[in-house]
Parts: sequence; structure tokens; C-alpha cells
Amino acid sequence: MLETRRFEEYEALAYNSQLKPITQPEFGRNIQRMIEKAIAEPNRDIRNRMAKAIIEIMAQLTPHLREAADYKHKLWDNLFIISNFRLDVDSPFAKPSVESLEAKPERVNYPNTNIKFRHYGKTIENLVNKARTMPNGEEKSIFVEMVANMMKRSYLAWNRDTVTDDIILDQLSQMSKGELKLDPNKRLLFIDFRLKKQEMQNFNKKSKKKKRR
Repeated sequence: MLETRRFEEYEALAYNSQLKPITQPEFGRNIQRMIEKAIAEPNRDIRNRMAKAIIEIMAQLTPHLREAADYKHKLWDNLFIISNFRLDVDSPFAKPSVESLEAKPERVNYPNTNIKFRHYGKTIENLVNKARTMPNGEEKSIFVEMVANMMKRSYLAWNRDTVTDDIILDQLSQMSKGELKLDPNKRLLFIDFRLKKQEMQNFNKKSKKKKRR
């Protein structure tokens, strides 16, 4: 009895690096100890009651899981994972298998799309294609002007140097295969990222002064 008490006192004072690694750190070491005690319990009825009590404690430790519809199922899965699948109890859900955990996820194929002007991205390319299908009229003219301004913003985000409207309109024509043209009397928005950067710096300085006061 004395030796057991000394061992418990030593274990309580020991560094985590000296203890057995935790399978699921988010549930802590105490949960792992409870599960180990449940594994060692020879009576199945008592073991089942212990498992249900551990599940309730695990639920209290992870309240964010309650937002999920299958949070109880996840808790039971974690119970078996922490036990290294050695806990033999009656679960209300199908027990996870070692094979399902070790299975590698399927490879996600990246979209292989050929974008002529990569700095505009696929979204603007889709907008250009949409504009090509629109009937001629005021609505189409407004839409084309909006797309051209978006192109100018994207261009300057990729290359902070100034860009002329002629470059944007020329690339708009290339992307639309010559079908989209902007009214020559219309001018695109003036965008100066250097001015915006200076405005942000001034704003940050004012914010710091207010905090000091």
C-alpha cells in the first residue's frame, strides 16, 4: 500500500516526457487513466457503466462537439481509439476499425485549367465569358465596365506599378476573342495602391496614439 502511494506521488510530480504518451491530448491524461481502469475491469456490466460515465466526462471536456449532429458517435470513436481498441464494451454505434483509421484519404486532383492571364484568375475569366453571352444593351455595357475595373484591380494587386487603361482593354479584348469592347468615352477607375498604403499607415498611427491616451 505504501509503495503504491509512493508511485502515485511520483507519477503526479513526474514530467509529461517521463509518462506514457497520451493517445488523444485533447481529452487529457485523466481520461486515459479512466479508460485503462475500465479495460482492467473483469465485470462487463460494470465496464459498460464505466464507459458511459467516461463518455459523459468527455462530452463535458469538449462542449464544441455538441454542435455536430453525430457528436456522441465521435465520442465513442475516441473512446475506442484512446483504448487502442482494447476496451470491450457495448457501444450504441458501430466500432471503428484500425484499418479505417490507417486508410489514406483519396488523392484530390487539382483543376487543370488553362488560364491565359493567370493574374486575373478563373473568376474574372468566367465573368468575361458570361459577358460574351449577354445581349447587347445598357446592362451588358455596365457589366463589361465592371469586369474591366475588376481586371484593373487584380492587375495592380499582382503588379503594384501603374497600368494604363489601354493595357486592360487590350487584354479584355484578347480574353473575349475580340467580342467585348468598352465605350471609348468611359474611363476606368483610378486606383493608386501607394496612396492606399499611406492612408493605412496614417490610420494605424492614429489608432496607436488613441490607445496610449
